[in-house]
Amino acid sequence: MEEKKEVVSSATPAGNTVHPFSEANPPIERPEDQHDHDVKLEVTSGEEELEEEDLYLPLKMDPSIPHETNPLTVRAVVVGIMLGCLVNASNLYLGLKTGFSFSANMFGAIFGYGILKFMEKSGGNLPIIGGVFGPQENSIVQAAATGAGGISGIFIAGIPAMYRLPGVMPEGHQPRDDIGAIFTITLVCSFLGLFYVTPLRKFFIVQVARELRLMFPTATAVGLTIRSMHAGAAGGIEAIKKLKCLGLSFFAALAQRVASYYAPGILYDWHPLTWIHIWSGYKSWAMNIESWGWFFEWTPAFIGSGILIGLNPAISMFIGSVSAWALIGPLLVHYGECIGKQLWDETTPEWEGYYTFNSLKGLGTETPSPRYWLLWPGVMVMVCSSMAELIVQYKVIGYGFKTIWYQSCAGINNRLTAKGKSSAFFAKYGAPRQKTGDEVEDFATPEQQVKHWMWIVGLTVTVIIAMIIFHFQWDMHPGLTILACLLAFLFSFLAIQIGAVTDTTPLTATAKASQLVFGAATSGGGFSVPQAQKLNLAAAGLAAGGADVANALVSDFRTGFLLRTPPIQQFIAQGIGSFVSVWLAPGLFILFTSAYPCILNQNIDNCAFLVPSVSAWAAVAQAVTDPNVQIPLKSGIFAIVMGVVSIVQCVVRHFYLVGEREKYRKWLPNWGAIAISWVIPQTIYASASLLGAIIAALWRKYDMRTWDLYGYAVAAGFIAGEGLGGVVGAVLTLAGVDGSVKGTMVGCPMGAC
Repeated sequence: MEEKKEVVSSATPAGNTVHPFSEANPPIERPEDQHDHDVKLEVTSGEEELEEEDLYLPLKMDPSIPHETNPLTVRAVVVGIMLGCLVNASNLYLGLKTGFSFSANMFGAIFGYGILKFMEKSGGNLPIIGGVFGPQENSIVQAAATGAGGISGIFIAGIPAMYRLPGVMPEGHQPRDDIGAIFTITLVCSFLGLFYVTPLRKFFIVQVARELRLMFPTATAVGLTIRSMHAGAAGGIEAIKKLKCLGLSFFAALAQRVASYYAPGILYDWHPLTWIHIWSGYKSWAMNIESWGWFFEWTPAFIGSGILIGLNPAISMFIGSVSAWALIGPLLVHYGECIGKQLWDETTPEWEGYYTFNSLKGLGTETPSPRYWLLWPGVMVMVCSSMAELIVQYKVIGYGFKTIWYQSCAGINNRLTAKGKSSAFFAKYGAPRQKTGDEVEDFATPEQQVKHWMWIVGLTVTVIIAMIIFHFQWDMHPGLTILACLLAFLFSFLAIQIGAVTDTTPLTATAKASQLVFGAATSGGGFSVPQAQKLNLAAAGLAAGGADVANALVSDFRTGFLLRTPPIQQFIAQGIGSFVSVWLAPGLFILFTSAYPCILNQNIDNCAFLVPSVSAWAAVAQAVTDPNVQIPLKSGIFAIVMGVVSIVQCVVRHFYLVGEREKYRKWLPNWGAIAISWVIPQTIYASASLLGAIIAALWRKYDMRTWDLYGYAVAAGFIAGEGLGGVVGAVLTLAGVDGSVKGTMVGCPMGAC
């Protein structure tokens, strides 16, 4: 049975997906496993005529679109970088809050269309500013945006974890004191992914795409969206509508977030239990419930996230919050397994009953908090569910490695033949495979391809620089650096394959696998515990960061392939964008950590940033390096049981719920979403995401046409707008004019939100 989608003039991401980094594989609704059939598109051409379009081939474009001689323009790269910088800032803010990060490709494609279309109309024939604007140049905008919007992942996980673990970084050091080392690790991660991803383009997008059903759902949706925006007058009208919607939601979210710093209890955090306590004359029991984080936050970013991820994962997140912070946590405290810390004292008796259950102080020396107890089951389920999703795709992975083996043998055999030599072994395994007639041909000519010497020299230089940098700045043996680079390639290979099929990249699994590998590699090496933890986090950060960048850029190449954008021009745009991100991301990280010291200091209980990814990375680093780490026994048992449950469900879903039983898959909980709620000691993000998912479900049900047109634009605008508002908030805090100084805390518990 063929899967078909009817597209008139717009497209939205398949499966309504977003791309995250590491811990926070956003819990997304799976676009159902790819079946053994070709994926095609029904395209309207004329009033009644329909033709099928093969989505493994470049898209058929409107014949009225002028030929683009050089889509790699200064305006496209500059605009793309500016948009990517917005997404980079947004990802750092949201990532430190919840561990989530989002792709820049659709945001860059839509906003880039509007800006360059305006420049085309107003610039006339002016150099740089004016000139014809087409879909390939549009793809260059989002390529530059993807490059500039990347690499924030290591700053919401491994690097801040180094500062939270005692003794790993020099005492008293802040990120600004180590800016040189932070810049260089960012440089290596960015360009390692950039250079080794280049040969993977042809492999994944051209050579094995059809055989492995590698659809790259979000990247394909971006390509379809760009085509629809350039599809004549009708496409232009719809594109302007998308742009206006995106711009309105972006600036509304930005304004709301900045204003909310000055009245958070009114505009951002609604604490109905606190209001009840105040109205009762401070005599209610409501603060005991408030202590568990049960309030609502009007966060545009996570309402937007809910619009994207769908009902199943949003409901799963909410179930995770209820199970953790309404059932398990209170029971742990009731039976004495965990404790909370009292927030009121003799000077504030009216707030009696207000506690925090999020403390990470005194681990190993006192009864733990529910947050610490639940951290281990959360991490275990993240790793187990993500690893299981990876392993059940063994056929896809095996075919990929087998194809690489045949191609390698063919290359060696061709070189031997050219020198007049022969090898029966390589001749056997390198013999040309029989063609089926379904092969995908690469549109790009040799002149349009990235030259082999470019990525080979670039990759070699990057690895050499990595060995030098990690030896002198991170005290890492060159052998461990090479191992990290190899793991980055291996994990990116796996992440790209799985992500292209499911639209969910298993970066949680790759990050944790990296930490486990380096935990084994450093054991028995005579390292002190802080040294081993530093090596573990730095090496795993290099491996996972490189894989994250590579995955994003291959998806970007897929969009370019659909639009026939020359790969060399995409590569240059990606490279320029990546170079900008090398300097931008560390600067933003220092901005946030300077404004909010609690990001790096786990002894500060009241913090606007819950840093769940940081906590998870630190926890795994401790578990694999410190023999004295204290994991509560019952927490460990519960973690193992729930990890096994998540694996069993994955196996059942992939091998039993098939055929006629496949319809029951949608009723299975998303264990990645549940685990995230166990790690994040707040319920507000699950509640906001659930609200967004309900809005999206009702919107799709009652007005699918406007959903197709505006759905993604609203979500992307909300996410990016609040993220930029977070950057403005950090600047206001450093300037001493933020809400704590100039605003009001009316409606907040104990006068603080």
